[in-house]
Amino acid sequence: MRIRCPFCGERDNGEFSYLGDAAPRRPDGMEASAQAMHDYVYLRDNPAGTIRELWYHAAGCRSWLVVTRDTRTHAIESVEPARDVARARNTATLTGSADHA
Repeated sequence: MRIRCPFCGERDNGEFSYLGDAAPRRPDGMEASAQAMHDYVYLRDNPAGTIRELWYHAAGCRSWLVVTRDTRTHAIESVEPARDVARARNTATLTGSADHA
C-alpha cells in the first residue's frame, strides 16, 4: 500500500505508523467518568468499508495524517494533515455546524 503524504509525496506504508480510527474524541480530562475513559481507550468499531484513520509519517516528515481508506480494498481516497482536520472539527464545534470534519 502506498500513502501520498501531502508534504513528502507518495511513499510506502512502511514509512508510517498506524494509530487507528480518527473518529473517537477524547473525553474532557478530569470531568470524564471512568466509564467514558474506558470506552475511549478500549472500545473501537471495526467497520468494513471507508474509514478515517490516523497515521504518523515516522520515516519522513513526522507529520500526523488522517487517511481516508477502504478497509476492504486498502484503496486510499484522501490524505490530509491531522492538524487541518482538527482545526475544521474545532471550528465546526464552535460554530455549532452539523458538518463535522
